[in-house]
Amino acid sequence: MEAIPSASYSMTLRVEFPHRAGSLGKILTAVGEAGGMVGAVDIVRMQQERTIRDITVNARDSDHGQQIVQTVEELPDVRVVNVSDRTFLMHLGGKIEVRSKMQIRTRDDLSMAYTPGVARVCRAIARDPERAFNLTIKRNTVAVVSDGTAVLGLGDIGPRAAMPVMEGKAMLFKEFARVDAFPICLDTKDADEIVQAVKNIAPAFGGINLEDISAPRCFEIEERLKKELDIPVFHDDQHGTAVVVLAALINSLKIVGKRMEDLRVVVNGIGAAGVACAKILMAAGVENVIGCDSRGIVHEGREGLNPSKQWFAEHTNPEGKTGDLSEAVRDTDLFLGLSVPDVLTIEHLKAMNKDPLIFAMANPDPEIRPEEAMEHARIIATGRSDYPNQINNVLCFPGVFRGALDVRARGIDEEMKLAAAEAIAGVIPEGDLSEDYVIPSVFDERVAPAVAEAVAEAARESGMARRSRPEREEVGLSATGF
Repeated sequence: MEAIPSASYSMTLRVEFPHRAGSLGKILTAVGEAGGMVGAVDIVRMQQERTIRDITVNARDSDHGQQIVQTVEELPDVRVVNVSDRTFLMHLGGKIEVRSKMQIRTRDDLSMAYTPGVARVCRAIARDPERAFNLTIKRNTVAVVSDGTAVLGLGDIGPRAAMPVMEGKAMLFKEFARVDAFPICLDTKDADEIVQAVKNIAPAFGGINLEDISAPRCFEIEERLKKELDIPVFHDDQHGTAVVVLAALINSLKIVGKRMEDLRVVVNGIGAAGVACAKILMAAGVENVIGCDSRGIVHEGREGLNPSKQWFAEHTNPEGKTGDLSEAVRDTDLFLGLSVPDVLTIEHLKAMNKDPLIFAMANPDPEIRPEEAMEHARIIATGRSDYPNQINNVLCFPGVFRGALDVRARGIDEEMKLAAAEAIAGVIPEGDLSEDYVIPSVFDERVAPAVAEAVAEAARESGMARRSRPEREEVGLSATGF
């Protein structure tokens, strides 16, 4: 089944053609027949005999885009003047920038923002390092750290190629939760070097968001940093995914009338996200989880398991099943896919329990196409924005860090993650839930504030918070170096 054209492969064709009735219609028809989806059509220049227009077109992929251009070029009396890739244009020069919060217009401004006045602020922090949270960007800044070894859908592409993803992450922090974030891409795959590098830059940041670091190193790196730093460390590929999966499941169970403790869950793909999802589901009450990887069911006694899969084998699969995915999915209620495209079949769905839930989250192509699964599954969710029920980490990490920063949390514990999942689910009133609406839109402005409030409250209750209420303090003379 062919993919649907999307803005990910969006281009603008500048086309010159005869200025007469029907000419533009022929071009648009040709684009449509080639499988392209036309967006905006804008006039660039109109002359007596010729017209130039910009035509925005969405394609399925890069090859499909080239085919569309070729189709237009082959039309009589039509010339493609230029083709612009709109996605590449968006990334020109990077997507983020640093701006001053105030203007330096006078000598007085300069003397307070920089030398000599800044020295007094530096001495105040030297005497009491905690004041860095109030007097520097630390109170609202997160480092987005990656080595580029597990970039979604791309794999190990290295730190330079990972930068556009990390910049995008920083944009989402700012857009959804007013958190300032900065991409840090490290040119090393050595766990010790990554840990040391993050520790070395930690004084400038209020939190660390680990991103796109391959398993199993990501587990070690996160655990070590959590122990050695006194600020939140959050590997979003693990915990962000897990939180949003749980939120979608909470609402799905309200529709199908099942309980967490009665569920039978199969997790396909036992990497960083798969392990984290299993842990949070079990923390929420699920008792029967079974996992599959490319070699089949993960079970105790299977040879060649890395430490994270060994943990998984020891804490899941209570019935001791062996075999492949066909055996794993039999009589289950939820298929949670964090693996590769097209591994789930209609036969698998038919072997599941009544009202099966399918969370097929492989990107960009899911484990099974929703169009294929819809007749056999009660609820379907994916990681894609062009289908209902998109399970997207952006529903989680901005609000989680907002809440953690607001109470100056030392870390992010299980209670805070469970609270985040409940908050995301609770954004949708129970009366509004439906099979194609179990998770809020990523653009729902209620999500981040709800998550932040829930996370902050959970941090206070668990003792993770340094402050009992969000930062709102004023700096008066008694709080300065006078």
